[in-house]
Amino acid sequence: MKKLILVLLITLASISIASADTIYLRGGTTLRGTVLGYINGRFAVQLTAGATLPERPTDNRTQTTTTTTTRTVSAGEVIFLRPRDIERIEIDGRSLDDARYQTRTVDVSLGPNWVDSGVDVRRGERVRVDASGTIYANRTRITPVGLSTTDPSAPLPRGAEGELIAVIGNAYDSPILEIGSGREFVADRDGRIYLTINRGSYNDARGSYNVRIRKEVDLSAMSRTADDNNRNPNDNSSDPFELPGASDTGAAPTRSRQPGDYNPNRDQRRTNGTLERIVAVQGNQPRGADTGIDLRTGDQVTITATGNITAGRRAGVVSPEGGRPGTGAVFGAGTYPVPTAGVGALIGYIVSSNGQTSQPFYIGSQSTFTSPADGRLFLLVNDDNYSDNTGSFSARIVYPDYR
Repeated sequence: MKKLILVLLITLASISIASADTIYLRGGTTLRGTVLGYINGRFAVQLTAGATLPERPTDNRTQTTTTTTTRTVSAGEVIFLRPRDIERIEIDGRSLDDARYQTRTVDVSLGPNWVDSGVDVRRGERVRVDASGTIYANRTRITPVGLSTTDPSAPLPRGAEGELIAVIGNAYDSPILEIGSGREFVADRDGRIYLTINRGSYNDARGSYNVRIRKEVDLSAMSRTADDNNRNPNDNSSDPFELPGASDTGAAPTRSRQPGDYNPNRDQRRTNGTLERIVAVQGNQPRGADTGIDLRTGDQVTITATGNITAGRRAGVVSPEGGRPGTGAVFGAGTYPVPTAGVGALIGYIVSSNGQTSQPFYIGSQSTFTSPADGRLFLLVNDDNYSDNTGSFSARIVYPDYR
């Protein structure tokens, strides 16, 4: 038996001769599929064609005859075969190492929703995503790496405009992954991979990116090993064809690109609680800091800010309350985003899904406000020249929990 296993393994590892292998069983059955590897004493095979497999009945010394039963398996299913039941295996057109990976390609264009890749991952799985192709926005040519500009209304406002981005799962607060032309990452959660192009507007775009997703097959998760640990390896009465439990998860839920729409149960909070996030607001950023928080009209938000910035030479060091408003500010004629607030004061605004921004509003060192619109919350300092500012504020934000 050991010699048989060794011969089969050497054959599988050394032959690179594309898409389907042939497995000849000792009982005369021939299978067509892809040999994925050898695990826990069995060969894992994903069938490319349906087959009828014999099931070995349980030996019973009181019976003089045995009845052979069969089971039907469909193309795409993974079965596990013991070496003693295999006559020989012919590898067709690839290395065994290549067979341990699943690859899927999908076209990603701009639209109102994220594109469902059709690929589900588990936490800890390593995934490789590569992209090519071109989209055109008006007359601008954009590749998966994106442009040198940013788009405040995009799903990832600080990422390159037009770059390929991804997310795992349908939760509204799932972290967005920057993919660009290619990236390898380890999944931090279970879920479906969604893809989109990092741009707010999609009505003026045409074309698509061609995206290739490659992940390693988790054979350990596929095989049923619990019963094997309690079996005698020389017991021929056991079933040689162990099939994983079939499950059809169906189509993945739609993931909207609209802020706040990521959660399928968005109309209700899971709890009446709140979440908390601390954001650094740099004094020299004219667009401010993207908090990563999507609000809905009427949401109650509390922000407490600390720290100091230098708001230019004339204003000097100021707290989140800002410097003393000038004469023009008293009459609302200043050039700052919030004319009635002092220079360097902490302020905020909302960016909606269509790229429109709300009227900036004063926050200071402490404020509780009602969100005036659906959209992403941004924080910045109140100034008309950010190039000579230094320092940052630390803003603690308490907002509704919609998870």
